[in-house]
Amino acid sequence: MSSPPKKAQSPEATSSKGKEKSPTPAPASPTPAPASPGGGDLPLLAGAHWGQQEIDDDNDSTLGSDAESSTASISSSILQYRNFLGRTYHSDSVTDGEYWGPNDAKANEMLDIIHEALVKMFDGKLYTAPLDKDKIQTALDVGTGTGVWAIDFADEHPNCQVVGTDISPIQPGWVPPNARFEIDDAQKQWTFQENYFDYVHIRWLTGTIKDWYGLYAEAYRCTKPGGWIEHLDADGTWYCLDGTMPEDSAMGQWGPIWKKLSGYLGNEFDIVSSDIMTNGLKEAGFTNISTEEYYIPLAPWSDDPKLKQIGLYLSVALTHDIEGFLNYLMPTYLGWTPKDIANYAATMRKEFREAKIHSNSRWRVVRAQKPLDA
Repeated sequence: MSSPPKKAQSPEATSSKGKEKSPTPAPASPTPAPASPGGGDLPLLAGAHWGQQEIDDDNDSTLGSDAESSTASISSSILQYRNFLGRTYHSDSVTDGEYWGPNDAKANEMLDIIHEALVKMFDGKLYTAPLDKDKIQTALDVGTGTGVWAIDFADEHPNCQVVGTDISPIQPGWVPPNARFEIDDAQKQWTFQENYFDYVHIRWLTGTIKDWYGLYAEAYRCTKPGGWIEHLDADGTWYCLDGTMPEDSAMGQWGPIWKKLSGYLGNEFDIVSSDIMTNGLKEAGFTNISTEEYYIPLAPWSDDPKLKQIGLYLSVALTHDIEGFLNYLMPTYLGWTPKDIANYAATMRKEFREAKIHSNSRWRVVRAQKPLDA
């Protein structure tokens, strides 16, 4: 197996200037051994490899009248979700792009668990950008999902107006008075005025954006001079630091799956390895760019108490809805049958339960500032 890109450092995070920084904002890699990606460079097994197996899946988680009429019509079209293999997906009236993740209750529960894991990564902090809590007035959460980050941020910053955008109206109705949600496609031109936001937050949109450079350009246009943008994301490929992840395991095949799908969709799934985040923000015009990078256990196998707990959170989230990642894309692009998907997911859950494979997810957080003289 090949080694991961040399840009990542472990066990300590590094800044974009190459100086060692404390890993305090988030845990560093549990071991400095070379990592095998278990991903993009490995051969992809056919779906029938999983479908031909007999597997017992022990999954226990599982205004005026005219205006009112127009509003009702728009709301109705937004709520006309697509249905595929028993799951619901965003309405085509919102975006002409192809977002492959479901938006039903099961998927939303998975997102909320991931949120808890990511906050745990940063010792309870919602962000790492150097914001002035007393001066920040406006903030945007791009791809807010269930809205839990935006709600928590609004609670922490009562004098800040927080906007969360998403293509699905899955956010709660009861929110802090300084928070609101809008249905919008971040891949289109943003409707916000220029130089408006003090802070733009982006988190875990791996494999969902076709044109990151265009998105960053819109973020730059709508950020105030002196304002900050922060992007936390991960590779689709999973990494192994100790050789415990066989190429033909379900975890070992996770990377090849997304590598193959990336070619069909045109979306980059290994967003950290590709350096899109740093290069895209720089090209958009942001400065004062700094980064940290981490390998985070995907199961509770680490001896470090904090990493063990994060691994538990991530394993619970992923095993809760592995099918949510696969149900739309695999039949559409790779020809997998429902049984192929079910057996692959069952194998993955079994590997998570056994915790013999020490898999890691590679994360990077990038912060950048719009110049004051912009």
